[in-house]
Amino acid sequence: MKFDQIMVRYGEMALKGKNRKAFEQRLKHNLSIKLKAFPNTKITKTRGRMYILLNGEDPHEVMAECQEVFGIHSLSFAVKVEKTEEQLKEAVLLAFHDAKDARTFKISSKRTDKDFPIQSADLNPLLGGHILRNTDGAKVDVHHPDVEIKVEVRHDAAYVTAQDYPGAGGLPVGTTGKSLLMLSGGIDSPVSGYLTMKRGVEIEAIHFHSPPYTSDRAKQKVIDLAKELSRFGKSIKIHVVPFTAVQQKIHREMPAGYSMTIMRRMMMRISERIAQKQGILSLTTGESLGQVASQTMESMNTINEVTNYPIIRPLVSMDKLEIIDISRKIGTYDISIRPYEDCCTVFVPKAPKTKPTRENANYYESSADFSEDINRAVAETYTIEVNASNSDQESNEFSDLL
Repeated sequence: MKFDQIMVRYGEMALKGKNRKAFEQRLKHNLSIKLKAFPNTKITKTRGRMYILLNGEDPHEVMAECQEVFGIHSLSFAVKVEKTEEQLKEAVLLAFHDAKDARTFKISSKRTDKDFPIQSADLNPLLGGHILRNTDGAKVDVHHPDVEIKVEVRHDAAYVTAQDYPGAGGLPVGTTGKSLLMLSGGIDSPVSGYLTMKRGVEIEAIHFHSPPYTSDRAKQKVIDLAKELSRFGKSIKIHVVPFTAVQQKIHREMPAGYSMTIMRRMMMRISERIAQKQGILSLTTGESLGQVASQTMESMNTINEVTNYPIIRPLVSMDKLEIIDISRKIGTYDISIRPYEDCCTVFVPKAPKTKPTRENANYYESSADFSEDINRAVAETYTIEVNASNSDQESNEFSDLL
């Protein structure tokens, strides 16, 4: 006997009232994308639950994929069996042994089909006794069991569900709009993208590339990071901005202490232009308050001045260790620590201003005209689309903006 389906329980989307149907449809859509590698699976839906019929696919491999889909609170293996004592005994034993570290258990039976000859109160000790007789060291604990095995006898068949596995939580990606993630090669911005997606936001990424100061290996690092993030949603577009000319002009003509602040302001201006083109309504950054010179309250205030777009900063209150923990969990940490510089680490001044003002930034920028440099950077931006399983696809969507 093997598990033949997986029960999916919703997270907070269960509270969405009249909008719940749309959230459920999106979750089903996202699951279907995730399960393309398992062509025999089929997704069905009942009120408050979703079921993935395995049709011979490996249950543990399918479970691992489903655990990366946002919008799911928890999942359980389930098996559909004939309504016989022998089949039920075999199913509960399978469920207990699946919970590998479990020593205590509880059987919870429910009999919808009243014609089934064994009542629920009698079914629990009958099935529990079978586990005790066939498993060394197993004990019953009705108050705090390691695993609760649920048995439901319906008219069509009997169903047994096993240990609960945690889902990714949050909301299905695509239910709360789209944001443009400013993706560098560092540890923070991929984590920021992951947490934004967890709130149901679909993301596209923008990356500032400054050859020859930054290498193709640095760009590949960003592509690999986006591929990892795509595991939690779907394919991700990366808009690669040739940033060398803008950065050289900042380095050449702006005061060193303000170069970091002004560089971030230029990035914001370009990001907003590309977001407008893509119909995106917000920007997402990996900023964490107090982490580096450009992430003070004064810097954020000065940088924010150049855009009216809302800026999502999921990491703003986190410390570095918390961010690293998440990056390890989602598989981006080992990519982020590859030793290739991105544009944020070249031309770094010895003493960047930690308390820049809008007045000073505007004054310095007024001495040089950046408009043509920004137009050219936007026009020469090209797009790479990646997902976790296919090769990169490159295109240029912005030449008409010059």
